[in-house]
Amino acid sequence: MADLQDALQHFNNDKPAWYGWTDSSLGMIYSNLKLNDDTATMPTEEEVNAKIAELNVIEARVLAYGSTGSQLDMQYWDSVNSTTTWSDHIAKVKSDNPKPA
Repeated sequence: MADLQDALQHFNNDKPAWYGWTDSSLGMIYSNLKLNDDTATMPTEEEVNAKIAELNVIEARVLAYGSTGSQLDMQYWDSVNSTTTWSDHIAKVKSDNPKPA
């Protein structure tokens, strides 16, 4: 499951170590986030939460898709049997894990 630090990696990714914590004893929460680089842009809490939601959907889909080998096996047997097992599987994963609005 994605967390605050996973999401923050997607902001200001051209600047190493651009953020830190005002007091790390409070934990790593948005409210104690600080800029370590004055040229960086602080993302809003809403932007960070949206990125966390997006990353969680991506992670859930990757797990649900299964391995590349099993997907290739599904595609092979679909071609042999004229079935749609693979495309049905992918459609179900996408519908079970919709992208955040």
